[in-house]
This record gives sequence, C-alpha cells and structure tokens, in this order.
Amino acid sequence: MVDFRTILRKIRMFAVADRGVAAVEFAMILPIMLAIYVGCTEAGGLLITDRKVQSVAGAVGDLVSRTNKNLASEDLEDYFLASTSIMSPYTVSDLLQTVTAVKVSASGVPTVSWSVEYAGGVMRNSTRHRPEDAFVLPQEMIDIARGQTVIATEADYVYRPLLGLFFDQSIGLHRSNFFLPRFGGTISVN
Repeated sequence: MVDFRTILRKIRMFAVADRGVAAVEFAMILPIMLAIYVGCTEAGGLLITDRKVQSVAGAVGDLVSRTNKNLASEDLEDYFLASTSIMSPYTVSDLLQTVTAVKVSASGVPTVSWSVEYAGGVMRNSTRHRPEDAFVLPQEMIDIARGQTVIATEADYVYRPLLGLFFDQSIGLHRSNFFLPRFGGTISVN
C-alpha cells in the first residue's frame, strides 16, 4: 500500500532540491546563445563583404581618375586585377566591376562616353552602359561636373552566407563611386 506521507515528503524534497538547476538553465539558454553567436557571425560576414565591395569600386575608380587623357587597356585591366585582390579571402568569381566615363553636357545631361566591365578575369565592353546612352548621376554630381567627364565605377557581388542557418539565399551587393579626372578633361581607353 502507498504511504501518502512518504509521497508528500518526496514531493517536498523535490521542490526544495537545487542540484542540477544550473545544468537545466544552461540547457534552456544554450540554443538562444548559439543562435545569437551564429547570427552575429553571418551578419559580420555580410558587413565585411559589403565593405570590400565598396573598396573595390573606390580603388579602381581612383586609379582610373588619376590617368592623364589616355588610358591603355592593359593598364585598365591591371587596375581591375589589382582591385580584385581586395576581395580576399572571398571568391572573386561573382565579382563584376564596371568603369564608365560619363560626359556631362553644359546643360546637365549625362551620357556614356565609354564603359568597360571586368568579370571572371575577362575585360570587355560593358553590356549595361553603351556609348551615347543616358546615365543616371546624382544631381549633386551633375552640378559639379557640368561640361566635364565623370568616372563612374560600380562593383557588384553575390554574397553567399557562410553557414546559411538564418538566411540561406544569396544577397546581391552593389556599390558605386563617382570621380572627376584629376587632370581635368576626358579620359579615353585605347
């Protein structure tokens, strides 16, 4: 037969027992801590990659804008290649770099003079910006560059999450920069 006093005594002992409480609390908080840690790792990787894409766009644009009048295509390809190394240790197979010379008329209409892109180790004329096409520039840049040329650089990269636990889809990153030629005038590629 069951003794109710024994059962009540065991219930009271269980209620005041504190052995193993820390282990239970740790087991409850561990998934939350891991989620925060992994989430911060994923977000940090995305932010670092975004900063690298911005640096790529800035570096190639700065190098091109330092050219005096004529830029040899071999030099431009070297600029693309040098700026690609900024992406290390990330893969560069998804990196697309574009340099576009934009002529801004005295009336403030920006049109493409020339545009070159670099992807996968291959440099070619841009398919996004064709000569004489309109080009969208910020109004502030149009105001500064009336009657001059603007070097517009763009870098596009497809970021793939490191672990893919919180977001598993690729994220397209796009950064652009605008430069005025350091020596004024126009820059042509030959």
